[in-house]
Amino acid sequence: MKRIASLLLALALCLGLGISVPAACAAEPVNVMVLNGTTGFGMAKLISDAGAGESSIDYTFSVETDASVVTAALISGDCDIAALPTNAAAAVYNKTEGGVRLLALNTLGVLYLVANSQAVTVDSLADLAGMTVYVPAQNPSFLFRALCQQAGVEDVTVDDTYAQPADLRTALAAGEVDLAVLPEPMVTIACAANDKLAVALDLTEQWDSVFPADSLVQGCVVARTDFVQGRPEDVDAFLEEYGQSIQYLTEDPADAAALIEQTGVFTNAAVAEKAIGRCNVCFITGDDMRADMEQFLDILFTAAPESIGGKLPDEDFYYVG
Repeated sequence: MKRIASLLLALALCLGLGISVPAACAAEPVNVMVLNGTTGFGMAKLISDAGAGESSIDYTFSVETDASVVTAALISGDCDIAALPTNAAAAVYNKTEGGVRLLALNTLGVLYLVANSQAVTVDSLADLAGMTVYVPAQNPSFLFRALCQQAGVEDVTVDDTYAQPADLRTALAAGEVDLAVLPEPMVTIACAANDKLAVALDLTEQWDSVFPADSLVQGCVVARTDFVQGRPEDVDAFLEEYGQSIQYLTEDPADAAALIEQTGVFTNAAVAEKAIGRCNVCFITGDDMRADMEQFLDILFTAAPESIGGKLPDEDFYYVG
């Protein structure tokens, strides 16, 4: 009780004397980074609310196009909370020896095989034998290789020359490649630009046919361990508001798509609205999050241990509240 009274007295002094409030009297803004595209879609409403002064926490947001920029900010301490590919989150945890915590899963499977229907016909993974499939580097490449390996398609060539999804989308739409693995909303953009393109395979369906069903989880939100330990109330407040933001996306995709464009998470509201239904955005926390992530990381570790930093994260990785 004495400690509480002392803190209240200190706060009263800070406010009553009309002096600037130091860190001891007011929390610093929470720095949040998201990637443009699917993993950032669910954050748009919260970004908008924060900009309008309607959030419970003082946030600063930034939208990035490269996951490596986000991971570097987490490691340096310039970012408190971040949306990342799931394998990148595990890799950062391992690299920093426990420097981040997994707060929530925000995206399930979002990859599709898109084909030039006039050049190739693909009705199953087995049809890819002897073909070259272009796949963005990192997360999509790791997942597609694991899928082909598990499905027994051993002689498909996986080419990650186009490291960024946007670059591969442009090449596909221009007819420079005939087969590509892309996430939404890049699939929608490519197909709109070239009427010869069509989705040949939903890779989530393919994944579920050879791995445990619903084990593909591609996007998540993490926070620095120091932030989690130092400001647990803000972590819980963020999760509450973020969950509401994702719910808004799923219940009102048209308005959410407008916010996605307004907040800079993606540049085109019409494309975002059309893509939302195939983005498999989710909000999974606590023990369910841990179970789903552990199952997914077990698969990746077996197929490509380097994709998650060479080892499975221990139990401290998971923030279960």
